[in-house]
Amino acid sequence: MILRMIPGIILVYALAACTSGPTQSLGVVVATREPSPVPPSVENEAIPTSEDPPSDPPTIETTLQEYPVPAGSHPHDVAPAPDGSVWYTAQRLGALGRLDPETGETHHIALGVGSAPHGVIVGPDGAAWVTDSGLNAIVRVDPDTEKVDVFHLPAGGGNANLNTAVFDDMGILWFTGQNGVYGRFDPASATLEVFSAPRGRGPYGIASAPDGTVYYASLANSYVGRIDSDTREATILEPPTPNQGARRVWADSLGRIWVSEWNAGKVAVYNPKDDTWREWKLPGNQPQAYAIYVDENDIIWLSDFGANAIVRFDPQEETFTVFGLPSPSAKVRQILGRPGEIWGAESGTDKLVVIRIGAQ
Repeated sequence: MILRMIPGIILVYALAACTSGPTQSLGVVVATREPSPVPPSVENEAIPTSEDPPSDPPTIETTLQEYPVPAGSHPHDVAPAPDGSVWYTAQRLGALGRLDPETGETHHIALGVGSAPHGVIVGPDGAAWVTDSGLNAIVRVDPDTEKVDVFHLPAGGGNANLNTAVFDDMGILWFTGQNGVYGRFDPASATLEVFSAPRGRGPYGIASAPDGTVYYASLANSYVGRIDSDTREATILEPPTPNQGARRVWADSLGRIWVSEWNAGKVAVYNPKDDTWREWKLPGNQPQAYAIYVDENDIIWLSDFGANAIVRFDPQEETFTVFGLPSPSAKVRQILGRPGEIWGAESGTDKLVVIRIGAQ
C-alpha cells in the first residue's frame, strides 16, 4: 500500500503483488476524508484544509520496476544516459556499470586497481563522469568506446574521500570530498583544483542552480555551502534546524535549493532571492532523508531509509506521497532522472529501481 499524506485527506493506492524484476503497477487513487484533520504544524507550515468535500484527485499512472545488478556491486549512484541506458557505480567492485532497461542486461567497466567509485553523472559531452574515492580521482568514461580516463587529485593533499560531482553552466565540473574539501576540474585544460571547506569534514551532495551557482551540502557540519566561482570561496548557509545533517542538494527551475536533512528527517528549501528557508518533516515515525532530486516538473523526490521508500513531495500542494520499495533494506543512496522516470540505486539489495510516471 502507498499512503499519500495530505492534510485532511488520505489517498490510498492499490498495488499489485511486489516482485523483483517485473513492472509493478501503482494503481488507481481512492480518496477518503479524515474525520478530524490534525491542526497544521508551525514547523511544517502545512497548508490549511478546506471544509468542502474533496474533489476527485487526478490519477497519475505510475509503475515501479527493479533491475538486479551483479552480486556484490553495492550500486551507490545512478545516472540515466541520453541513449536510454543507465550508468551506476559498482562501488565494491571498482567498476562503472551500464544497464540496458529494455533487456535488463548489465555489464561492468573496470576503472582501475583500488577503485571505489561513489558518484556518477552524465556530462555535457555525453560521457559518464565518476568521483572515485578509491583512486582519489575524477574518472571519465566515453559512452561510445568506454575508454577510461583518470584525473588524479593533486599529490600531497591526502585522500579526499570523493563523493559527488556536478557541471556548472560553463562546463566546469565541481566535486565534493567528505574529508573536508570541494574542488573544480576544467575538462578543456585538464586543470584540477582542490579547496578546503569551511568547518572541515562533511562536503557530500552538490548541485548547480539555473544561474550557474554551485551549492553543496555538508553532512558532518550541517550546512549548505554556496561557492563563488570567481573567488572559489564557499559561504555557509545555515538551515533552521541545528545539526540537521544536510546530505544532498538539488536546484529547481526557480533557483531554489532543496536539501535532504538526514539527521532531522526533513526536506528543506533555501530561496537565494530573499535568503529564506522552509522545512517539512517527512511522513512516518523515524524518517531518514538521504537522496534528493528535483524533476522536470519541479516535483521533489527523496529516499527515506526509515520507511524503506521513495518519497514524492509536491511543493505547490505541500503534500507527500510515499512509494514503499518491494525489496527490504533497499538503501537508496542517490536519485536521478529523466523526463517521466525517477531512478534510484539500491545499495542494500544490488538492484536499480525506477518509478515511471504518466502525465502529472
